[in-house]
Amino acid sequence: MISAPAAHPRRSIYYWKCDRAAAFHGTVARQTHAGLEEQLAAELRQHFGDDGVMVRPAGGQGNHLTFVATLRGGDAFVRVDDGPEQDDYLEVESRVLAEASALGVPTPRVHAVDASRRRVPFAWQVMDLIEAPDLNVLGQRGGLDLEGVAEEIGAMVARWQALRPGGFGPFDPAVLREENRLAGFHRSYREYFHLHLDRHLRFLKERQFLSRGDTDEIAAVIADHDALLELSDGCLVHKDLALWNILGTESGIAAFIDWDDAIGGDPMDDLSLLGCFHDGAVLTRALAGYRSVRALPRDCQRRFWLHLLRNMVVKAVIRVGAGYFERDEGFYLIGAGGSGQALREFTRARIALALRGLREDQSIDML
Repeated sequence: MISAPAAHPRRSIYYWKCDRAAAFHGTVARQTHAGLEEQLAAELRQHFGDDGVMVRPAGGQGNHLTFVATLRGGDAFVRVDDGPEQDDYLEVESRVLAEASALGVPTPRVHAVDASRRRVPFAWQVMDLIEAPDLNVLGQRGGLDLEGVAEEIGAMVARWQALRPGGFGPFDPAVLREENRLAGFHRSYREYFHLHLDRHLRFLKERQFLSRGDTDEIAAVIADHDALLELSDGCLVHKDLALWNILGTESGIAAFIDWDDAIGGDPMDDLSLLGCFHDGAVLTRALAGYRSVRALPRDCQRRFWLHLLRNMVVKAVIRVGAGYFERDEGFYLIGAGGSGQALREFTRARIALALRGLREDQSIDML
């Protein structure tokens, strides 16, 4: 008897970092597996036909191991996925990067990607090495006009939303390979939005980050706004929009990176992700940038708060589960002079603010 193929690991997740089988994989510092650099170098030599390929660690933070590879006389940036799920989403992300670039969004060019694991036990992706810091680093140095760059970010969000893939949620790699198009795994946005919501709230209650009253209220207010989840079609959503995923200088944006969580979803989702970190003045400028390209969607204010609430619940799950509240100021989410306790208090306060904003239909500039 031939067994049915296993479901794709992205089909049943809301957010990869906390819902994947190896939850929180890559959220703590880890060493490169023994022999991985040598395997990667050999694979790139074979793929590019260049015997002079050299590989060195790039020291990135996130789901992937990162390297700089010297090949064909220049340097390139390499990401490696060595997770146990055998995920092949780097193929999807490479297509998303190309689609966003075609819409005028600055993204790194992908030179090669292979998630087949035919010759090596990991997926890999080679792209342009962009010699620019991320905007979070610039902000911590005091060299960033945050409100000014927020307007540019908002305009770019509106620009990439011109891409309207079929379906909702993460994109199905099989459809991309077989039909050469991006299509989400889910037929309805409601189905995607609710994935693991009960489990996320239960986790935060069991870990005593939220009270039972808090989690009951969140669930009830989301249920009261169920009609907002009735989308006829979705747009491209970065789904991890934050300053550390934008490279640039004091004078402008060089590239939007790390599209590994990209989905088809709601137009206010990415803007709400800015609200996970920044205040009303920043969001006001981001919205102005967005409106310079396209009109805001119907019920944009409530959609913003609904997605801010959902995203903050996910961020709380990750921060509790991965021990972010025990980190010090050396951690990228905390920064100089901060503490894990301050991050904890901010996370709780932002959830409460999103809940209030949604319940009372507050203006976004109240952030």
